[in-house]
Amino acid sequence: MDAREGQDFVQHHERVSTGVEGLDALMLGGLLGGRVYLVEGDPGAGKTTLALQFLLDGMARGERVLLASLAETASELRDVASSHGWDLSALEVLELAPSDLGLDEQYSILPPSEVELGTTLSKLQTELERRKPRRVVLDSLSELRLLAQSTLRYRRQILAVKQMLTHHDCTALLLDDRSTNDKDLTVQSLMHGVVELQKHSPVYGKGKRRLQIMKLRGTHFQTGFHDFEIVRGGLEVYPRLIAADHHETFLAERIASGSTELDEMLGGGLDRGTTTLVLGPAGSGKSSFCLHYTVQAVERGEKAVVFTFDEGLATFKERSRALGMDLQPLLDADLLRLRQIDPAEMSPGEFLWRVKEAVGTWGARTVVVDSLTGYLDSMPESQFLTIQMHQMLTYLRQVGVMTMLTMAQHGYMGTNMKNPADVSYLADTVVLLRYFEHNGGVRKAISVVKKRSGMHQNSIREFDLSPGRLVVGEELRAFQGVLTGVPTFLGLNDSMMNSSHVEDRR
Repeated sequence: MDAREGQDFVQHHERVSTGVEGLDALMLGGLLGGRVYLVEGDPGAGKTTLALQFLLDGMARGERVLLASLAETASELRDVASSHGWDLSALEVLELAPSDLGLDEQYSILPPSEVELGTTLSKLQTELERRKPRRVVLDSLSELRLLAQSTLRYRRQILAVKQMLTHHDCTALLLDDRSTNDKDLTVQSLMHGVVELQKHSPVYGKGKRRLQIMKLRGTHFQTGFHDFEIVRGGLEVYPRLIAADHHETFLAERIASGSTELDEMLGGGLDRGTTTLVLGPAGSGKSSFCLHYTVQAVERGEKAVVFTFDEGLATFKERSRALGMDLQPLLDADLLRLRQIDPAEMSPGEFLWRVKEAVGTWGARTVVVDSLTGYLDSMPESQFLTIQMHQMLTYLRQVGVMTMLTMAQHGYMGTNMKNPADVSYLADTVVLLRYFEHNGGVRKAISVVKKRSGMHQNSIREFDLSPGRLVVGEELRAFQGVLTGVPTFLGLNDSMMNSSHVEDRR
């Protein structure tokens, strides 16, 4: 199809919604009306649910619809609908089950399969002429394949069904459960479009689902796999985030933390539209560091969202209250949102969609992901983690969001400190928190090891948390090896003796 023919094709065929917002977005507006599409997938992938959403959307728009079922009875379909809270009482269901196709009749000349197939197509033709539906679902092609018995006859019958539906100007979905093991592409080659639904059961956790549009004649569409879930109310599709499609003009400004010493280390603060990675062992203050910046942002009148993988919301709010930051008034005013993410139950695609929804729809200007370790655990295919993370961070940069990520390092002190994944190159700023031993106690240190957007101090300072503020002490000049967790005391000179320690600044 050349460009002019493709343009005319789109102009003369209105868009028809699938009933699934995310899927319509992938098709840049929905299906082209008056055409026949294949929805294929393994049993349980969500084909029937998608088909019902498609028909119910048509009914809501005042269109006549028809469900021709060879696989399930009307009663079974009502059970599926009731699990989603749908009412199918007004849905036209044409049952073409084998029991209605004359299985008890005696065949003397023609094979039973040929008589049954002819009866099936005849009944469908009659109902199309009588009801004149705008939307049709045929469930499923596996039954027609069995009745046809041969590939050639099956192809001819599918072509006949396609011509029958297009003649009556129906927008139709043909469902196929791929019950055969062969790789026959007969149906795909005949259809105007093909949508494939897949499901995958990981070693642990909730089963994951994804879909792809394999073919869509006459219009552009978003290729590749996209995560989706079946929830009460139908399919929720999460289009893959493409950062290049999102650009906004924003004021490039430096955001202060409220701590003079910390701002000095950061060269004046963090920059809008940048990503900060806070690294450190468990309990070193990573979440509190990000929370401090988050509260500062909300107090400036901006919206902020925190996605927590590792901590319950009640614990998060209680710990914040102990640090002098009561989050409940901010939550009540809808200036701050906390979202607890269960990595075993949420797919990476859904998580990225939730981030985009918080920024694009709700208007968050500060995003905290606590932590990347939990995000990594949500994705067994770890080779794709950095690609998806790169897309998310690029998107957030291009729309002017200040992003903070935490990552818990394995180990507490010494040379055995390790990162679960090397993603530091994705961040514009890297803040390193450490424990170190001194004078019979365990203390904390902070350093800024990277900042792309400007100058920063290379010093290592003592760091602590007190109610309502971050406490940053003087440079730890009297020690060497603080970042290893096993420092060596070098002794004090006059300038060091005149410097105040973190205890004196509280």
